[in-house]
Amino acid sequence: MMMIQQEENGGGGRNGGLCRTSEAAAPRQMKLSFRAESCAEEAAGGGELFTPPLNFSMVDSGIFRSGFPDSDNFSFLETLHLRSVIYLCPEPYPETNIEFLRSNGIQLFQFGIDGHKEPFVNIPEDKIREALRVATDVKNHPLLIHCKRGKHRTGCLVGCLRKTQRWCLTSVFDEYQRFAAAKARVSDQRFMELFDVSSLKNLPMSFSISKRYKQ
Repeated sequence: MMMIQQEENGGGGRNGGLCRTSEAAAPRQMKLSFRAESCAEEAAGGGELFTPPLNFSMVDSGIFRSGFPDSDNFSFLETLHLRSVIYLCPEPYPETNIEFLRSNGIQLFQFGIDGHKEPFVNIPEDKIREALRVATDVKNHPLLIHCKRGKHRTGCLVGCLRKTQRWCLTSVFDEYQRFAAAKARVSDQRFMELFDVSSLKNLPMSFSISKRYKQ
């Protein structure tokens, strides 16, 4: 794991739990535009426009997921008041993104997982476990999890998080497939099915909404 601390000066088996579902709600006081027509209308009205990253969604209170954010998404990310970012790719983080994190006092936790396609897929369980511990530590919230497209690596991490929340596999796979769509991988789902959460003790099943935003 690589962790960058931004200084203020700028310097095993099937899980038998209950089936659960969740709905992601967009944070308040923001206008989201996804079509060119609505963008033009909002711009004409003088409203500020925010563009979420690809595949953006809320996972739980204080935890979000997405594809790789670029500079067009920075204004939107500022509305989330992030404390941390979990980055699941092995490539170096772009300098533009590093500067955005630094200027907003956001920590970067990097867990480099190769994005190989099937059948040559090797998901490192140790890195998923480390990332889970970061993601479930409320001191790091609000937090954004992302990889390149927000589908496979992010989907696996979120799926393993759902197992700690006692979601049944049907619900875990349904959520994974909503983001992966036609790109869903059997190997990813097999990894989530076999992922043993028994050693991950004392993890919260949900997170208090009062801890989402920095004071």
